[in-house]
Amino acid sequence: MLRVMGMRVVVEEFMQIVKATRGMADLATALSDMTRRMGFGHFALTHHVDVLDAAHPVIRLHTYPDRWVDYFDRNRLSLSDPVHRASQRRSTVFRWSQLSDLIQLTPGDHELLALARGHGLVDGFTVPANVVGEAHGSCSFAVGPGTEMPDEALLVQLAGLFAFEGARRIWLARNGPGEPQPRLTDRQRDCLIWAARGKTDWEISRILGISQETVVQHLKQARDRYGVQKRTSLLIRALFNGTIGFADIFAR
Repeated sequence: MLRVMGMRVVVEEFMQIVKATRGMADLATALSDMTRRMGFGHFALTHHVDVLDAAHPVIRLHTYPDRWVDYFDRNRLSLSDPVHRASQRRSTVFRWSQLSDLIQLTPGDHELLALARGHGLVDGFTVPANVVGEAHGSCSFAVGPGTEMPDEALLVQLAGLFAFEGARRIWLARNGPGEPQPRLTDRQRDCLIWAARGKTDWEISRILGISQETVVQHLKQARDRYGVQKRTSLLIRALFNGTIGFADIFAR
């Protein structure tokens, strides 16, 4: 167990190693060593995507048991995994024993967690890593049977964040930043927000003091910029890349 007095040294050392890495293999080696130093047996640093359907390369490094990973992938559990779902409800590290406080666990969730324990993933911490416009991700550290759970939550938080950002830097260098994100004008964004709040084109025109035809045109131009045909698709894409947020929609 690492003492608090040595935490700063350990974090700074790990941060420098991560900054210097230029490949995923080197990062995995550094993270594996850090995992051991913190008292854990396994780590998983990953985007929360179905790897069997992923159209583009994704971030994924882990030392989880192969049989568990094979089961996890074959059953396409990445999006329904309760740990992954809970990471969307937190911005800081959480322990798996806290899951029921973060999300409503279903009978299937309890079965999945029991199965994970059977594969040697008894308990752990997860550090959320959610970047606007990119797939959600996280870095998890787990212990196996008969191993005392480390209580260095702050160290876990820092290690997970540095590791994921290091992986993301390497991933972006390999794959590029992707296509430029569409940008909406202020009026297009205003019309989209009011449409997301359930207002009709006529109601939006009264609220914004413009003609109904202008509202229709603004929303059409917004769809064109995103390359979609339906308003629902436009709303989803705009939420995903941060053009609008849920707070915009639900604000009174």
